[in-house]
Amino acid sequence: MYPFPSVARLVSAAHPAAVALLAIIALVAGANGIARTQAQTPEPNPAPAIEPPAEPAVEPATGVVITWEVMNRFRLFRDDRDFRRHVDAQSGRSVLDAEQDLAEATEGRGWARDMVVRLCLDAIGQVVDQCLRDGVRENYLTPADHRVEAKLTGTVPPQAACAWTFGDGDGQPRTLNADCGEPVSLRARYGRPTMATVDITVAGEPIRRATGEIAVRDLLIAGLGDSVASGDGNPDRPVAVADEGFCFRRLDAAARVEYFRPSRVGFRGVRACGFGSVDTDRSAWAQLSARWMSGACHRSLYGHQLRAALALAVESPHMAVTFLPLACTGATIDIGLLNGQRSRELNCGSGTACPRTSPAQVTQLRDLLARAQRGQPGRSLDLVFLTIGANDINFPGLVADIIIDSAAERRLFRSAGIISTVEASQATLTRKLPGDFARLRAALRPLVNGMFERVVYVSYGNPALGADGKPCPGGREGFDINPSFNLGADRLAQTSNFVQRKFLPALEEIANCNTAGACADPVESMTFVDAHQAAFAMHGFCAKDDADPPFDRECFLADGTSFTESLIEGAQQPLACGAAVSEFRAYAPRARWVRTANDSYFAAMTFPEGVSAAIQPSDLHDATWGILSAVYGGAIHPTAEGHAAMADAALEGARRALHLSPANAPITAEPLPPLPR
Repeated sequence: MYPFPSVARLVSAAHPAAVALLAIIALVAGANGIARTQAQTPEPNPAPAIEPPAEPAVEPATGVVITWEVMNRFRLFRDDRDFRRHVDAQSGRSVLDAEQDLAEATEGRGWARDMVVRLCLDAIGQVVDQCLRDGVRENYLTPADHRVEAKLTGTVPPQAACAWTFGDGDGQPRTLNADCGEPVSLRARYGRPTMATVDITVAGEPIRRATGEIAVRDLLIAGLGDSVASGDGNPDRPVAVADEGFCFRRLDAAARVEYFRPSRVGFRGVRACGFGSVDTDRSAWAQLSARWMSGACHRSLYGHQLRAALALAVESPHMAVTFLPLACTGATIDIGLLNGQRSRELNCGSGTACPRTSPAQVTQLRDLLARAQRGQPGRSLDLVFLTIGANDINFPGLVADIIIDSAAERRLFRSAGIISTVEASQATLTRKLPGDFARLRAALRPLVNGMFERVVYVSYGNPALGADGKPCPGGREGFDINPSFNLGADRLAQTSNFVQRKFLPALEEIANCNTAGACADPVESMTFVDAHQAAFAMHGFCAKDDADPPFDRECFLADGTSFTESLIEGAQQPLACGAAVSEFRAYAPRARWVRTANDSYFAAMTFPEGVSAAIQPSDLHDATWGILSAVYGGAIHPTAEGHAAMADAALEGARRALHLSPANAPITAEPLPPLPR
C-alpha cells in the first residue's frame, strides 16, 4: 500500500537507510503535530478598552434665571434682622412711607431704640475696624467677601434635583446640592466675580444648566455736616420722661423765680430748686440721658444721610453700602469740618464717657480712608453726603432771637453771642461763606479725587412755614416749655423770609459754583439737592392736623398754658391737661416735621456741655439750662418724618451722582461653557 518498503521490514532489517527515513518522518510528524496543536488552541481574547462614561447631555435652562442678592447689605447693621425690617417697610416705596409705617408699628416709640446697640460702632460712636456681623467677623472698611443668597426663578419641575457650583478662579469651585426651590448661601469674594452654575436634573431628561455671574459692588459713603446732617432732635432712644416735676430757676427777677417741668425717669437727686450735691446730681442725671449713635455729636439713625445710604442698599440687591457717619451737631466749616469741636454731651450711654472734643470731620474721613486703602489698595470714596452752612451764618442765633422774649434772658444771651440778627447773618452769608466753602472744597478734593459731582449737597428745609406756605405766627404754642419763650411774630417773619429768599438760594449758588470765590474751578460743582423744600413748606413747626397724636392736641395748648403754674402742684403733676407725661410719643406721625421746643425737651432733655463758660450752667437747676435745652436737644430741627423726606430727595441725588437706576436688574441665565470637573 506504500510506494516504499514497509517500515516494519526496514526496521527489522536494521537497514541504515530505514533509520534515517524514520528520523525524517518523526521530525515532520512532530512539526505537523505542533502546528495542528497551535491551530486547534484558540488565542485568548484581548481585554476590552475602558471607555470613559459619556458626558451627560447638557442644554441651556431656558425659562430659568439665577437671581441673587447681598444679605444684610447695609454694613453698619450687625444683624440681618434689622436690615430686613427696613427692606420689608421700604421696598418699592419712599423712605417717608417707610418711616410712617415703622412709626405706626412701634406706636410712636421709634424703630431705632433697639437697633442702636447693634451697630458696627464702638461705645462712643466711632467706626470699628472689625465687626461681628451675623456671626462672621468682618473688616468693616475693607470687606473680603459678602454673604450672598442665590436662587432659581422660573419653571423648574418639582421632581428636579439641583447641583450648584460656584467658582471665582481661586482654588477648587465650591459645590453643593440643594432643593431647587430653596435659596443657597455663599460668601462671594469681593473684587472678583463668582461664576454660578446650577445643573437641573430630571430622570430620563438632559441636564438643564443655568449660569450667571455674581459681582458685588460695595459703595463707600461718608456723611459730613452739622446738626441737620447728624439727625439732632431725634435720639435713637428718647429720654424716659418722668410724670413728676423738676424745678428750674428764672433769670428775670421781676418774674416768678421758679417753675417745674417734667423730670427724668429714675432720677433720685434733688428735684426742688436747692443746690444740693451738684456733682452727684449731674452724674446721676447724665446716666439717664437719651441714647444716640454718638452722644458727643448727637448722631442719629434717623438722620437723612444715613437713611439715604440705607435706602440705596435696600433698593440695590447687588450692592453693599459701607457708611461712615461723621456729621456732628454744632459744626461749622471751620469748627467741626476743618477743625475739632467741643462735644455736645459727655455721656455716651451705658456709663461710657464721651470725649470732650471731636476731631475734625475731614481729618476723621482722611484717616478712615487711609485705613481702608491699607487693607485694600485702590479703595476710594464713592459718595459724600454734605449739609453745612446754617451754623456758619449763626442760624441758632436767629432762632434764639425769635424765641427768647424775656428782657433778662435776652441781655444774657446777646452778651454771650447766642442771639444774632438777620443783618449779621446776611453779612456772613455774603462775605465769608463762599470763601469757607472754597477751603472745604480744597480739603475734600484729594478725598474725592476731584470728582465733586460725587459730593451730594443736601440743602435745608425752611422750618417756619405753615400749611398755607406762609411764615408761622408768633406766640407760645409748642414753645411754652420755658416761661421766657414767646415767638415774636415780626422777628419770625423776617427770619423766615431771609431763609427762603436769601439763604437757601445762596447755598444753591455756592454748591453749583455760581458764586465768586466759592470754587477754584467750575468743575467743582456739587450735586445739589433741594427737592424736599416744597414739602417742608407745609410742615413747619406750627403745622397741625386733626390726625396729630391725642397727647399733642390735648396737652400742648395753643395759648401757651400747657404746664401747671403752681409750684406745689407742678412738683407732682407738671402738665395742665392732667395726662401722664410718659404718654408723649416722639416718633408718632404728625403734621409738623420740625421739632418745637416742647418736642425737644420731651424727646432729649439735653444738659448742655459744649457751651462757652459765660453761659455754662452751674447746676441742674440753673436758668440757662432751661433755655439751652430747647436748642441743644434739637428744637427747630427736622423730625424723623422730615429727615425721611430729605432722604428721599438725597436718594435721587445719589442716583444721579452714581449713575444708578432706582433698582438694579437681576442677572439672567445665559449658556456658558461648563466649569472644569
